Amino acid sequence: MSEQGESAGKQQMVVGKSRFRYNSPLVQVCLIGLVCFCCPGMFNALSGMGGGGQVDTTAANNANTALYTTFTIFGILGGGIYNILGPQVTLISACSTYVLYAGSFLYYNHHKHQAFAIAAGAILGIGAGLLWAAEGAIMTSYPPPNRKGTYISIFWSIFNMGGVIGGLIPFILNYNRNEAVSVNDGTYIGFMCFMSAGALLSLVILPPGRVIRDDGTHCTNIKYSNVSTEITQVLKLFSNWKMLLIFPASWASNFFYSYQFNNVNGFQFNLRTRGLNNVFYWGAQMLGSVGIGYIFDFSFPTRRKRGFVGIVVVALLGSAIWAGGLANQLNYSHDKPPAKLDFKNSGSDFAGPFVLYFCYGLLDAMFQSMVYWVIGALADDSETLSRYSGFYKGVQSAGAAVAWQVDTHKVSLLSQLVVNWSLTTISYPLLVILVLLAVKDEKSPEESTNSKEVTLPAADDGAVGGLTKLR
Repeated sequence: MSEQGESAGKQQMVVGKSRFRYNSPLVQVCLIGLVCFCCPGMFNALSGMGGGGQVDTTAANNANTALYTTFTIFGILGGGIYNILGPQVTLISACSTYVLYAGSFLYYNHHKHQAFAIAAGAILGIGAGLLWAAEGAIMTSYPPPNRKGTYISIFWSIFNMGGVIGGLIPFILNYNRNEAVSVNDGTYIGFMCFMSAGALLSLVILPPGRVIRDDGTHCTNIKYSNVSTEITQVLKLFSNWKMLLIFPASWASNFFYSYQFNNVNGFQFNLRTRGLNNVFYWGAQMLGSVGIGYIFDFSFPTRRKRGFVGIVVVALLGSAIWAGGLANQLNYSHDKPPAKLDFKNSGSDFAGPFVLYFCYGLLDAMFQSMVYWVIGALADDSETLSRYSGFYKGVQSAGAAVAWQVDTHKVSLLSQLVVNWSLTTISYPLLVILVLLAVKDEKSPEESTNSKEVTLPAADDGAVGGLTKLR
């Protein structure tokens, strides 16, 4: 064996021994999980308070409508932008917008002017579209094909720990303010500190070409892109039958947030209890993602069978949870508001709505992990999956924008619940069809050696968005 070949062999052996290398898929998925822990995780905790922590939900609803409107556009475009800019530039630009959004509610706490919050929401929509397209590409393309469910559950657990910690911030800082109607300044400042840390942490995310799996192969074949290519490929998504089948699940997957946050947590509980509820809501997400991740990776020998079983499990559990939600919703309405529940003073009346809200968090994680697993099973390369993930987040955000305005216009709470239940229910058979037609079983180890390290030619000087080296 030549000296060069022997050196390469040794390097291959070293690579295979540790999953905790900085350039391993596991470490990189954990790092993007931490970025999302600090930014969207804290945003989720803020939104989960109901009305952004304010007694009047109008400002938060309008800000979220602006947010999800721009998110719709940049979610769809985000995959193309990620393919051109790479992860670090995309992520730090995106994360910075979360800090601005939390700051706008700090301003609103003093001046009660909606304009800043609405503008910050629109800017955050741009950033969120970029962040989630990048996150989707990393989470679905970096892991080994037969462990995508596991890696998705690892990401989802780390990300939602942000919601748990974020829920503790308003709970602790407002614990003695039992009669308060909006959170204090320290709550928003705490969120801003975490979000700023997430923006800085995004700089350590590696591009796909520098991430190496345990067998020594690169996680994806890199193809540098340009603006015209990405515009063409993004437009093709709207006629792609796979994306059309995933459309209802995408629309449904954030549509229920306005109902759950404002009309379950915000409507039924007082301020400090809403913070406590969020700790358990996002904690339930961690449990849900781990459970469904196990089913999608380990329950049966073949990937397609695991997909079918996973979708059926989510469908059955989802139906049971929404049925419980219906039983709870029949007890109150806009015209017959309930007495605010407190975790210390409401006794047994607190238990039922609390368990329901916990189960909503469980279902959210299982539903979204299911969709991400299906997307990840459709391809292995980062370039394609970034576009698929961007499409998913764009459609998801369009649904959310509509939902926040539905709530602003005080549509019947019972009608909101029925629509949410119907949307999720329609999604399941379409995902089963997609798995049946488009998801292939994994190749044997001998066949799965296609992911080779590639030598990248320098882009022509005139190519728009071309890159000549790995970043």
